[in-house]
Amino acid sequence: MKIVNKPLAGYCGFVSSLPGDSPHRIYHDSQYGFPLLDDNELFGRLILEINQAGLSWTTILNKQDNFRKAYFNWDIQRIANCSAEDRNALILDAGIIRNRLKIDAAIHNASVVLSLQKSYGSFYSWLLENKTLQKPEWIRLFKNNFRFTGAEIVNEFLMSIGFLPGAHEVNCPVHRLILLENPVWTQQKP
Repeated sequence: MKIVNKPLAGYCGFVSSLPGDSPHRIYHDSQYGFPLLDDNELFGRLILEINQAGLSWTTILNKQDNFRKAYFNWDIQRIANCSAEDRNALILDAGIIRNRLKIDAAIHNASVVLSLQKSYGSFYSWLLENKTLQKPEWIRLFKNNFRFTGAEIVNEFLMSIGFLPGAHEVNCPVHRLILLENPVWTQQKP
Protein backbone atom coordinates (compact mmCIF):
# COMPACT_ATOMS: atom_id res chain seq x y z
CA MET A 1 0.00 0.00 0.00
CA LYS A 2 1.37 3.37 -0.99
CA ILE A 3 1.00 6.10 1.65
CA VAL A 4 0.33 9.51 0.18
CA ASN A 5 1.01 12.52 2.36
CA LYS A 6 -1.86 14.96 2.22
CA PRO A 7 -1.13 18.69 2.40
CA LEU A 8 -1.07 20.01 5.93
CA ALA A 9 -4.34 21.50 7.09
CA GLY A 10 -5.41 23.46 10.14
CA TYR A 11 -2.79 25.07 12.34
CA CYS A 12 0.08 23.14 10.76
CA GLY A 13 -0.90 24.33 7.29
CA PHE A 14 -1.36 27.89 8.51
CA VAL A 15 2.11 28.14 10.03
CA SER A 16 3.92 26.36 7.19
CA SER A 17 3.81 29.55 5.14
CA LEU A 18 4.96 31.83 7.97
CA PRO A 19 8.56 32.95 8.53
CA GLY A 20 10.57 31.14 11.20
CA ASP A 21 10.48 34.13 13.55
CA SER A 22 6.68 34.42 13.49
CA PRO A 23 5.15 33.96 16.98
CA HIS A 24 2.81 31.32 15.52
CA ARG A 25 5.67 29.45 13.87
CA ILE A 26 7.78 29.49 17.06
CA TYR A 27 4.84 28.28 19.17
CA HIS A 28 3.91 25.57 16.66
CA ASP A 29 7.48 24.33 16.23
CA SER A 30 8.65 24.39 19.84
CA GLN A 31 5.72 24.43 22.28
CA TYR A 32 2.35 23.30 20.93
CA GLY A 33 1.75 19.65 21.80
CA PHE A 34 5.10 19.09 23.48
CA PRO A 35 4.86 17.52 26.95
CA LEU A 36 5.15 19.94 29.85
CA LEU A 37 6.12 18.60 33.28
CA ASP A 38 6.78 21.73 35.34
CA ASP A 39 3.77 22.88 37.37
CA ASN A 40 4.48 26.58 36.92
CA GLU A 41 4.80 26.20 33.14
CA LEU A 42 1.65 24.08 33.03
CA PHE A 43 -0.22 26.73 34.96
CA GLY A 44 1.19 29.46 32.72
CA ARG A 45 -0.14 27.63 29.68
CA LEU A 46 -3.56 27.42 31.34
CA ILE A 47 -3.49 31.17 32.00
CA LEU A 48 -2.70 31.82 28.34
CA GLU A 49 -5.50 29.53 27.17
CA ILE A 50 -7.99 31.19 29.52
CA ASN A 51 -6.97 34.62 28.28
CA GLN A 52 -7.39 33.60 24.65
CA ALA A 53 -11.14 33.09 25.12
CA GLY A 54 -12.91 35.48 22.79
CA LEU A 55 -9.66 36.73 21.27
CA SER A 56 -7.22 35.60 18.62
CA TRP A 57 -4.31 33.34 19.51
CA THR A 58 -2.09 35.87 17.72
CA THR A 59 -2.97 38.44 20.39
CA ILE A 60 -1.97 36.00 23.15
CA LEU A 61 1.26 34.94 21.45
CA ASN A 62 2.24 38.58 20.99
CA LYS A 63 1.63 39.21 24.70
CA GLN A 64 2.97 35.95 26.18
CA ASP A 65 6.17 37.52 27.52
CA ASN A 66 4.10 40.28 29.12
CA PHE A 67 1.84 37.66 30.71
CA ARG A 68 4.84 35.78 32.12
CA LYS A 69 6.21 38.96 33.67
CA ALA A 70 2.84 40.18 34.98
CA TYR A 71 2.06 36.78 36.52
CA PHE A 72 5.36 36.52 38.39
CA ASN A 73 7.04 34.13 35.92
CA TRP A 74 4.07 31.76 36.41
CA ASP A 75 4.87 31.31 40.12
CA ILE A 76 1.72 29.55 41.33
CA GLN A 77 2.29 30.39 45.01
CA ARG A 78 2.84 34.06 44.22
CA ILE A 79 -0.25 34.22 41.99
CA ALA A 80 -2.42 32.52 44.60
CA ASN A 81 -1.27 35.09 47.16
CA CYS A 82 -1.97 38.14 45.00
CA SER A 83 -2.85 41.14 47.10
CA ALA A 84 -5.48 43.70 46.18
CA GLU A 85 -2.61 45.87 44.98
CA ASP A 86 -1.28 43.05 42.76
CA ARG A 87 -4.76 42.48 41.34
CA ASN A 88 -5.14 46.18 40.56
CA ALA A 89 -1.72 46.21 38.89
CA LEU A 90 -2.86 43.35 36.65
CA ILE A 91 -6.05 45.24 35.76
CA LEU A 92 -3.97 48.27 34.79
CA ASP A 93 -1.28 46.34 32.86
CA ALA A 94 -1.77 47.19 29.17
CA GLY A 95 0.68 44.41 28.24
CA ILE A 96 -1.84 41.68 29.11
CA ILE A 97 -5.57 41.12 28.71
CA ARG A 98 -7.17 43.38 31.31
CA ASN A 99 -10.28 41.35 31.95
CA ARG A 100 -11.21 41.20 35.63
CA LEU A 101 -12.93 37.80 35.27
CA LYS A 102 -9.85 36.26 33.65
CA ILE A 103 -7.52 37.81 36.24
CA ASP A 104 -9.73 36.62 39.10
CA ALA A 105 -9.84 33.15 37.50
CA ALA A 106 -6.03 33.00 37.35
CA ILE A 107 -5.75 33.89 41.04
CA HIS A 108 -8.50 31.47 42.08
CA ASN A 109 -7.11 28.70 39.87
CA ALA A 110 -3.65 29.15 41.38
CA SER A 111 -5.18 28.38 44.79
CA VAL A 112 -6.83 25.29 43.33
CA VAL A 113 -3.49 24.11 41.94
CA LEU A 114 -1.85 24.60 45.34
CA SER A 115 -4.53 22.38 46.82
CA LEU A 116 -3.96 19.76 44.11
CA GLN A 117 -0.23 19.88 44.79
CA LYS A 118 -0.88 19.12 48.46
CA SER A 119 -3.12 16.17 47.59
CA TYR A 120 -1.25 14.73 44.60
CA GLY A 121 2.30 16.04 44.95
CA SER A 122 2.02 18.22 41.83
CA PHE A 123 -0.39 19.62 39.30
CA TYR A 124 1.22 17.34 36.74
CA SER A 125 0.58 14.29 38.96
CA TRP A 126 -3.09 15.27 39.22
CA LEU A 127 -3.27 15.48 35.44
CA LEU A 128 -1.58 12.07 35.16
CA GLU A 129 -4.02 10.62 37.70
CA ASN A 130 -6.80 11.52 35.28
CA LYS A 131 -5.08 10.60 32.01
CA THR A 132 -7.59 7.89 31.12
CA LEU A 133 -10.43 10.41 30.93
CA GLN A 134 -12.09 11.14 27.62
CA LYS A 135 -12.44 14.75 26.48
CA PRO A 136 -16.00 15.28 27.88
CA GLU A 137 -14.84 13.92 31.26
CA TRP A 138 -11.82 16.23 31.24
CA ILE A 139 -14.09 19.17 30.56
CA ARG A 140 -16.36 18.28 33.49
CA LEU A 141 -13.35 17.76 35.76
CA PHE A 142 -11.92 21.18 34.91
CA LYS A 143 -15.29 22.92 35.22
CA ASN A 144 -15.74 21.33 38.64
CA ASN A 145 -12.35 22.53 39.86
CA PHE A 146 -11.37 25.68 37.97
CA ARG A 147 -12.91 28.94 36.85
CA PHE A 148 -13.14 30.11 33.25
CA THR A 149 -12.43 26.68 31.78
CA GLY A 150 -14.91 25.96 29.02
CA ALA A 151 -14.73 23.10 26.56
CA GLU A 152 -12.44 24.81 24.04
CA ILE A 153 -10.05 26.09 26.72
CA VAL A 154 -9.74 22.64 28.30
CA ASN A 155 -9.31 20.93 24.93
CA GLU A 156 -6.62 23.36 23.76
CA PHE A 157 -4.83 23.28 27.11
CA LEU A 158 -4.68 19.47 27.15
CA MET A 159 -3.62 19.25 23.49
CA SER A 160 -0.99 21.93 23.99
CA ILE A 161 0.67 20.02 26.86
CA GLY A 162 0.55 16.56 25.27
CA PHE A 163 -2.39 15.06 27.16
CA LEU A 164 -4.80 14.91 24.20
CA PRO A 165 -3.94 14.18 20.55
CA GLY A 166 -4.65 16.59 17.73
CA ALA A 167 -2.14 19.39 18.15
CA HIS A 168 -0.52 18.55 14.80
CA GLU A 169 -1.39 16.78 11.59
CA VAL A 170 0.24 13.34 11.45
CA ASN A 171 2.38 14.35 8.47
CA CYS A 172 3.65 17.51 10.19
CA PRO A 173 7.39 17.21 10.95
CA VAL A 174 6.78 18.59 14.45
CA HIS A 175 4.32 15.76 15.13
CA ARG A 176 7.19 13.29 14.69
CA LEU A 177 9.34 15.26 17.14
CA ILE A 178 6.56 15.24 19.71
CA LEU A 179 6.16 11.46 19.37
CA LEU A 180 9.83 11.08 20.35
CA GLU A 181 8.99 12.76 23.67
CA ASN A 182 6.30 10.16 24.49
CA PRO A 183 3.38 12.51 25.21
CA VAL A 184 0.76 11.21 27.61
CA TRP A 185 -1.82 10.66 24.83
CA THR A 186 0.47 8.04 23.24
CA GLN A 187 1.01 6.07 26.42
CA GLN A 188 -0.77 2.81 27.05
CA LYS A 189 -3.83 3.49 29.16
CA PRO A 190 -4.75 0.95 31.83
